[in-house]
Amino acid sequence: MKLLFLHQNFPGQYLHILRRHIREGVHDLLFLSQPNSNSLAGVRKMEYPLIRAPMKPPDPLVHDFDLAMLRAQSVAIRARELVKLGYEPDVILGHNGWGELLLLREVWPRVPIIPYFEFYYHTSGLDVDFDPEFPMDADKRSQVRIRNATNLLGLELATLGQVPTRFQGSTYPDWAQPKLRHVPEGVDLELCRPNAEAEFAIGDRRWRKGSGRRLVTYVSRNLEPYRGTHIVLRALPQLLAARPDVDVVLVGGHGVSYGAPAPGGGSWKDRFLAELGAPLDPERVFVPGKIPYDSFRAMLQASSLHLYLTYPFVASWSLREALASGCTILGSDVGPVQEFITHGETGMLFPFLRPDLLAEAAIDLLADPAQSARLGIRAREWAEAHLTLDETHRTMDAVMEEAIALEGGDRRGFPARRRSAKRRAGTRSSAG
Repeated sequence: MKLLFLHQNFPGQYLHILRRHIREGVHDLLFLSQPNSNSLAGVRKMEYPLIRAPMKPPDPLVHDFDLAMLRAQSVAIRARELVKLGYEPDVILGHNGWGELLLLREVWPRVPIIPYFEFYYHTSGLDVDFDPEFPMDADKRSQVRIRNATNLLGLELATLGQVPTRFQGSTYPDWAQPKLRHVPEGVDLELCRPNAEAEFAIGDRRWRKGSGRRLVTYVSRNLEPYRGTHIVLRALPQLLAARPDVDVVLVGGHGVSYGAPAPGGGSWKDRFLAELGAPLDPERVFVPGKIPYDSFRAMLQASSLHLYLTYPFVASWSLREALASGCTILGSDVGPVQEFITHGETGMLFPFLRPDLLAEAAIDLLADPAQSARLGIRAREWAEAHLTLDETHRTMDAVMEEAIALEGGDRRGFPARRRSAKRRAGTRSSAG
């Protein structure tokens, strides 16, 4: 089959799916993306330049939608060029949030479109107003609701929709649920695995699990409130005082991925550090920014305790990778984390808004090596049961077959051996 993928930052959420199809060599793979340096041998990548600059100054009510439609128009131009060359995909897959899919129904009316739906915004009850420290102004709530314009258009054009977790799928309206299919995002379990010999280094400082000083780890794409940076930093003085054998590494950038920027400019990290009053010991607390992926994996393998916090929002890839690496995980007790961590079995949970309880739980876990080891083993076992790439691929195949059937096509391109394997596998859920 001809599979067309779209994501403004190649390869986005499709890395593992692309690698699988490259290995099998059955399907023709084409990817439309904005210009970037990423590439995969075996995938034809076509870049689409934006046809104009975004609106300036941006209108806060329509800024995101303007960008989405700008991408949609730019992609549609490339798509029509492909039509002239005789290209028609059998299935289209793309991240709906960037808007790139929105005009493709008119280009290829009969082709199944499977958008990746990440999160449906609510004006209360999820991430908004979850943290009372950062209340949302009343006049901003309309802005949140209108952010769903791209979501709504995507739901209308989708043959079927893909959601990565059941929690994220549950954020969408009841009327949209019949279109949504849970495709669990797996992890490369060979790459992300426990390794007692792994060593993590920052400069001349080195850590290895079970040898020397113990390492508490925390990761976020950017160090900001949505991922609980302020809660972690406020817990550190209590934790460091109680455990003089512990060092802490906080990995992440200093920008903003979600939510609002820090008031007055600067980074959230700097604001929260200044709030502590006394500086944290630079010989024990390390903030290296973003680090290479190999170093990130070694850090998880060397970690004695991994902290994972989030608002009721999108679950991070790093949580899956920490489970696969056999980390002892202390996470925030919210819906997206509960799907992966069962308290006392695959990790421990604490109330997000209580840095004092975070510190107490971390101190207790560090004082109980047997409990920590048991939780790490169970985390890896859970990953092996629920985060396999085979499960991702099997479920994605089933969704594509269903979408093709719904659009009136046949199931060409899926070998009989794959369908029979699917029947043998049954319908085991991968939900936490």
